[in-house]
Amino acid sequence: MTETKNAYPEAVRVAREYYNSNDADRFYFTIWGGQDIHIGIYETPDEDIAVASQRTVEVMAKRLGTLRPGAHILDMGAGYGGTARALVRKHGCTVLALNLSEVENRRDRELNAEAGLTDAIEVVDGSFEAVPADDASFEVVWSQDAFLHGSDRSRILDEAARVMKPGAEMVFGDPMQADDCPEGVLQPILDRLFLPNLGSPAFYRAEAKRLGLEDLGFEEHTDQLVNHYRRVLAETERRQAEIEAAGVSRDYIHRMKKGLRHWIEGGEKGWLAWGVFHLRKPA
Repeated sequence: MTETKNAYPEAVRVAREYYNSNDADRFYFTIWGGQDIHIGIYETPDEDIAVASQRTVEVMAKRLGTLRPGAHILDMGAGYGGTARALVRKHGCTVLALNLSEVENRRDRELNAEAGLTDAIEVVDGSFEAVPADDASFEVVWSQDAFLHGSDRSRILDEAARVMKPGAEMVFGDPMQADDCPEGVLQPILDRLFLPNLGSPAFYRAEAKRLGLEDLGFEEHTDQLVNHYRRVLAETERRQAEIEAAGVSRDYIHRMKKGLRHWIEGGEKGWLAWGVFHLRKPA
């Protein structure tokens, strides 16, 4: 299913255009290693970004009791599909990889074909706010650092709950503002992302309660958000010539480095939060 450009809400349209741009695609594909575009969990401060990113998948997967051969997973914001391929290889599940960037999705389909996983992973162009799936379709709903780009996060969670089977689990992470974040301090981050706000742990807990989802815990890893953006900044500075040679503009790199410093500052000052939420739909 492919939605037309005009069908997207403003915040989603901006995110889609950003991730479809040559600068963003080539930057993320190069710096993250071509598989993932999400926050890593690091064992050492200088660990490889791709290795830490895959560890996040492992940490999230370990929380799930429903992740077994034959389980059908919805990945909301699949990026280049590294998570889906890892889950299929290790657990024998099938995945609907929903993602708003057609450019990323083309790469995802190519990588799936190279890995011989096309039959197990369906890549769909679309928005989280209108999931192209029937009610009660999935044993697992999964998302990594994507909900912040939605124009209506409550609607996103409505859709996630709608497509969960009874007894299904949801596991996700999202860059958030801390529950006690002072007003206005995150404006540089919001302006760069063209967002009015970020979610928060309290917001997601309240939404889970509204939807009748059982809260199985929030595994807090805000220190990893800081570690991750420090690593991305360090790699951007170290590999700038390589990134430019890959076709990323100097203006984009300059803005990226400035934006990364805002994320690092926000995390260091306790204004941001990040971690893994785990929810379950009653059987």
